Amino acid sequence: MRILTVFLTLSTLTITGAFAQSGYFEDAYRFSRSNPAGSARIIGIGGTQYSLGGDVSNIAGNPAGLGFFRSSEASISLGYTDWRVDTRFLNQDRTYNTSNFNVPNMSYVMANPKGNLESGAFKGGAFGISFQRIANFNTEFGYFSDELGQSSIIDFYLQDAFGIPENQIENFGLTGLAYQTYQINPIAFDQDGNPIQNPNTYDSFVLGFPFQDENITQEGSASQMTFSYGANFNHKVFVGGGVGIRTLSFSSFKTYQEEFIDQPLANSSLNENLFINGIGVNLNLGLIYKPIDYINLGFVFQSPTWYGLNEEYEAGMTANYNNYYFEQEDITLGNQTALSDLIISNYGLNTPLKLGGGATFFIGKNGFISADVDWVDYSAGRINSRDFDEGPDNQAIRDTYTSTINYRLGGEARIDKFRLRAGYAFFGDPFTNASGVDQSTQQLSGGFGVKFNSISLDFALVNQKYNGLYRSYQVLDENNNNYGPGTQLENSITSGVLTLGFNF
Repeated sequence: MRILTVFLTLSTLTITGAFAQSGYFEDAYRFSRSNPAGSARIIGIGGTQYSLGGDVSNIAGNPAGLGFFRSSEASISLGYTDWRVDTRFLNQDRTYNTSNFNVPNMSYVMANPKGNLESGAFKGGAFGISFQRIANFNTEFGYFSDELGQSSIIDFYLQDAFGIPENQIENFGLTGLAYQTYQINPIAFDQDGNPIQNPNTYDSFVLGFPFQDENITQEGSASQMTFSYGANFNHKVFVGGGVGIRTLSFSSFKTYQEEFIDQPLANSSLNENLFINGIGVNLNLGLIYKPIDYINLGFVFQSPTWYGLNEEYEAGMTANYNNYYFEQEDITLGNQTALSDLIISNYGLNTPLKLGGGATFFIGKNGFISADVDWVDYSAGRINSRDFDEGPDNQAIRDTYTSTINYRLGGEARIDKFRLRAGYAFFGDPFTNASGVDQSTQQLSGGFGVKFNSISLDFALVNQKYNGLYRSYQVLDENNNNYGPGTQLENSITSGVLTLGFNF
């Protein structure tokens, strides 16, 4: 099982009360979060798609919209993303940029409408298949300080080691590595100078506060292949359903370092590598109703995604001493290293379901205005595994996350063959705000397109901004508050998408 995120967590806030013993609770949010995606047309109007039919994005958005297709269509999208992170640690700023090219969407819709003279309420439908990138994990952030920190990771090791007998401490995760590199040592004698057999309390001969720096690089993405069908009844009621098969790949590479002045320990470093991959499945049901010709009302139910995930984790620790003589063990310390085993485990993740609705108002043939709203309860995510006790993580999910209301608003203006688009989206803060940081997301988008008889070309530009708080490790005071180092994060993700579509 994973042992890294007991303290060196990718968490964006401090967790008080129940603190997960493995960090899988972070996956419950990281792999549940996905932003509306699809064609450049949909992205340009803020991702609004629950009530707007006739777009390839309906395959994974609201499959009922496939019932609007009267001809078949194929499309491909090309994308570019730049993820900027501005960090602040001890009032010192750093900026990181990560860019990548991608293929955010490939879609095919096979329409089978009935003729105008055919009787019956059923007016045909369409089958669609799409490959869509739903999450991007490629980013880098961290901090570097020329100011002394307010704690040391050794403080965490000491708290974490309390009560662990010395004959078991080597196998106790990263704290065991700290023991092997002499950063913490057992209190071997009692107050009267008598030896303690198998001691279970520890101290450190390293005192004072260090300079600290850390770098985190993440890579990977999540994608979904979706198979959907939408049906048309009397051009009034459109219903659809789909099955999504998700795949994900996530890697994290972390380096944390401390440097001491006038101490036996000159510097220390911790390296952690984590690799996760897996596959999941979900269901999507949708309805669009046209009460009058100029209004569409849409409703969507998206089931949880049931994932099966595999992970590999390893860590290494180095401590460089100034040829310090450690009398307790009669050894002169220089460069001390320790490595963890390669840890392989499997676990399941159930992401929360999503309920959504939307409305579109058509301004004749001059364009439309569309809005969506949906509800997601991130505290409903669940971890399950036979390789470790998932109880603490599931409790942390309930304590850390909450439900969100997300909404999107967008519109399109039509001028002959040309289209102009704009959109805004707001995604609520999924955290319980124990950190005091508002981590909601705001998104602005715009785009344009041109449509000919059988070819369409669309472009969209979108920017997302949200804040976070990164905690490198936790050290608890007498009130159970974490005073470990906190780094403020300001994320700005800018993406451009170009979609080429063919009707036939």
